[in-house]
Amino acid sequence: MTAQLSGLVGDDLLHEVLEANLVIPREGLATLTWGNVSGLDRERGIYVIKPSGVPYDELAVEHLVPVEVDTGRVLAGDLKPSTDSETHRLLYLEHSGLGGVAHTHSTYAVSFAQAGRAVPMLGTTHADTFNGPVPLTRTLTAEECAIDYELNTGRVLVEAMHADALTVPGALVAGHGPFTWGTTAAKAVEHSVVLEAVAEMALHTLALNPAAASPDHLFERHFTRKHGPDAYYGNPDRVLPAPS
Repeated sequence: MTAQLSGLVGDDLLHEVLEANLVIPREGLATLTWGNVSGLDRERGIYVIKPSGVPYDELAVEHLVPVEVDTGRVLAGDLKPSTDSETHRLLYLEHSGLGGVAHTHSTYAVSFAQAGRAVPMLGTTHADTFNGPVPLTRTLTAEECAIDYELNTGRVLVEAMHADALTVPGALVAGHGPFTWGTTAAKAVEHSVVLEAVAEMALHTLALNPAAASPDHLFERHFTRKHGPDAYYGNPDRVLPAPS
């Protein structure tokens, strides 16, 4: 199926989505086959996503499933996309700045989702990536679970998302777990890694001091030094040495 996929989307996107999915087991963000990442070619209107139930240690480029973003139609191959595909699709349709979506079942983020709590912004590690608490969706109704469950999961995420989705690139689905997103598949899963780390920190912080808080101006300084027109973190023009 590799040739079929290459004719639909670029090889770079295929390899990026494969690598982004492999980050999930490498970083301990899911057990067994749980979790998935997709990446979007917005110009072609196609995203590729992990297939349903394929173990990560067997996953290869040829297993990725291409889906038409406007319709949800699978465009090639005989594998079914992740059961969360419709959630990914709705996020792409609702937010034009997204190029990747990730879903994991990481322990600490899921713990907050199951407890019915947003992940509070308690320190600068959180503020470096999320410009506010990581929100919690409302609980889906019985009717929303019975019909179009995955699409309705996307709808409650959209309700919870900021207008500029990239300022807080993640949310918790109540009773379920985290979804994160970014401009690329790689950034989407990177945000999954960060979300799990800050959820763990928040849980430990609240255990030590349930009233813990830091000032908003500190959070703003940390977010803006990494994001926006005045960002100065890192070396984006750095040239890596050629391999010897």
